[in-house]
Amino acid sequence: MAAFEDGHHAQAFPSFGSERTGAPVVSYCRIRDTSIRSREPVLEPDLIIVQDPTLLPIMDVFSGLKPNGFGLINSAKPLAELGLKDLEDSYAPGHIVAIPAADIAREHLGRPLPNAVLLGGVSALTQIVRLESVLDAIGGRFSGKVAAANQAAAKAAYDLVSEMKEQYA
Repeated sequence: MAAFEDGHHAQAFPSFGSERTGAPVVSYCRIRDTSIRSREPVLEPDLIIVQDPTLLPIMDVFSGLKPNGFGLINSAKPLAELGLKDLEDSYAPGHIVAIPAADIAREHLGRPLPNAVLLGGVSALTQIVRLESVLDAIGGRFSGKVAAANQAAAKAAYDLVSEMKEQYA
């Protein structure tokens, strides 16, 4: 919705492997300035978001990431502790970052639901969509205290990632 708000075309869809509880799920999102007709999996993404860092040692989640791509990981641990120091060194400074999205969500929502937090982080990291559009999309999906808490969490992540990027500037 944030992409639509900014005048882009967008498409999102999940891809389920084995349909069992706890199995990893991959979701795809395309954002372009032109119509999107393909429904194929994204094999060379510009951005990878990792909601569950326990997947890092068992899957090559960054496979296919474009050379100028971005990575956002939900973790309070530094990239080196996550075993991603080589990955960090392979990309432009500040393109692969970890933020404590679950902790930020817990602080604002009372629960470790990192979705809105990660959207705020993506806005700061990539500038693909404006923060205002992310906040509007959250407000369109939720109302009242739930919307306000998710918007505050997204803004906190945006500010955190913006500060991190300033270190590399």
